[in-house]
Amino acid sequence: MVWKLLIELVIGALCGFAANKIMGGDSGSILKNIIFGLVGGLVGGLIGNLIGVGGGWVTGIILSIVGACLVVWLCKKLFK
Repeated sequence: MVWKLLIELVIGALCGFAANKIMGGDSGSILKNIIFGLVGGLVGGLIGNLIGVGGGWVTGIILSIVGACLVVWLCKKLFK
C-alpha cells in the first residue's frame, strides 16, 4: 500500500516535470511537479475515458503527461 503510493507520487512528479519542460516552464519545486502530475493524471484519465483510450501503464503515463500539459497551460493563462 505504501509502496504503491510512493510509486504513484514519483510517477506524478516525473509527469509534472515532463509537462513543465514540454510547455517551456521552469522545473519548479518537486511539490509543484507532483501536483501537476497528479492533477494531470486525473485530467488525462478523463480524456482517455472520453475518447475510449486506456488500459496499459504506458498509455496512462502518456495521458498523464498530456493532462499535465493542459494543466500547466491553464495555470499559465490564469495566473499570468
